[in-house]
Amino acid sequence: MHEIIIFRHNLFRISEPFITQQAQHLRRYRPLYLGRLRFGEPPDQAQSLALQDLGARWPLPGIGWQMLTRSPGPYLRLLKDRRPSLIHAHFGIEGVYALALVQRLRIPLVTTFHGFDATLSTAALLCSPAWANYPLFRRRLARQGKLFLCASSFIRDRVLAMGFPESRTRVHYIGVDCQAIRPRDPGEETPTILHVARLVAVKGTRTLIRAFATLALRHAHVRLVIIGDGPLKRSLQAQVRSMGLGDRVQFLGALVHEQVLAWIGRAAMLVLPSVRTATGRVEGLGMVLLEAAATGIPVIGSDIGGIPEGVRDGETGFLVPERDVEALARRMEDLLDEPAMRFRMGAQARALAERRFDIQQQTASLESFYDEMLS
Repeated sequence: MHEIIIFRHNLFRISEPFITQQAQHLRRYRPLYLGRLRFGEPPDQAQSLALQDLGARWPLPGIGWQMLTRSPGPYLRLLKDRRPSLIHAHFGIEGVYALALVQRLRIPLVTTFHGFDATLSTAALLCSPAWANYPLFRRRLARQGKLFLCASSFIRDRVLAMGFPESRTRVHYIGVDCQAIRPRDPGEETPTILHVARLVAVKGTRTLIRAFATLALRHAHVRLVIIGDGPLKRSLQAQVRSMGLGDRVQFLGALVHEQVLAWIGRAAMLVLPSVRTATGRVEGLGMVLLEAAATGIPVIGSDIGGIPEGVRDGETGFLVPERDVEALARRMEDLLDEPAMRFRMGAQARALAERRFDIQQQTASLESFYDEMLS
C-alpha cells in the first residue's frame, strides 16, 4: 500500500473535518498527516508529523522562519527515511509550501483548492504573513504541480482564471459519508433554524440574524441556533441583543463533528446565506450543505459561488440573492409553513447526496487520480 502525505499547515482543525474524512476513506493508499501544528487529535490509528515535534532541534528559531523561507529541511527531518509516493496539499497556500518538498523527494504534488485560496484578492493575501508567499509563488505552483483539484466547478473557473492549466485542473467534490449519515426520522425535527459556519464575513451570518428578526415576529416558537466560532462572534452577539432576540438565538460555539450532525438531524432547515466580501472572498461550496442534504433536511443558501452546485432551487431547498434579507425571511417562512414541502425537499436532498456527493464514490475517483500520478 502506497503511503501518501496529506499536507495542511494547521492539522485537525475542528472546522475542517472534511480533510481527514476524505483521507480516512482511502482504501489503496495510506495517509500520513504532515503540517506545522496540531489543533486537535488525529483520527484513530492515523499517523501524523508536525514541526512542533522538532522542539529544540530547529536549526533556526521557530515556525516563523519556515513560513518565511518555505524551506523543506524541517519536514525532511521529520520524515527521516520515509519515502511517500506523493503529497496531497489541501489549499493553494499549502501547495506553494509543498513545492520544494516534492522536488527534494522527487514525487508528484496534488493540490486541492477549497475556496478562499481561489477567491481572496491578492492584496488581502499579501497582508497576511501566513499567506503572503502564495501569490508570490502561485505561478510556479501552476507550472510544477501535477494535478489541481477544485471543490466545485465555480472554484475551477476561478483557478483557471488565475492561470492554472486546464488539462491538469479538475472538479472533485470531497463528498459526505452517506453510510454514516443516515436520513433523519421526521419525528426528530424541532422548530430550529440552524446555521453552521465559522463566524466570518463570507458566511453571511449578519444577514441571517436580520432575516430571523423579521421571521420571529410571526413565529414565536422558532429559534435560531448558530454553531461555530470566529472573530465576529462578539459583534454578532451584540447584534442579537440590540434586536431583542437574546432568548431566541443561541450561540453554541465550535462543536465536534458528531455534535454538529446531531443538531442537523433535529433542525427544520439549514441556512447558509453567504456573501461576497470586500476582499473578494466567496463560498466555494460549503460542506455543511452536503451534510444537511445527506441527513435529509432542506437547505437555504445564497445564489453565489459554489452553493448552487449543492442546492437545487425549489427541489432540495431554496437559493436567494445574497444580502437580500426579505427574500431570505420569505423562504425560511415558506419552509416553516409547509411541512410537506420541507420533508419532500429533504428526501430529494438525500437522493442528490447519494447520487452526486457520496464520499465512497468520490474517494474512489480520488484514488484513480493518484493512480494516474504514479503510473
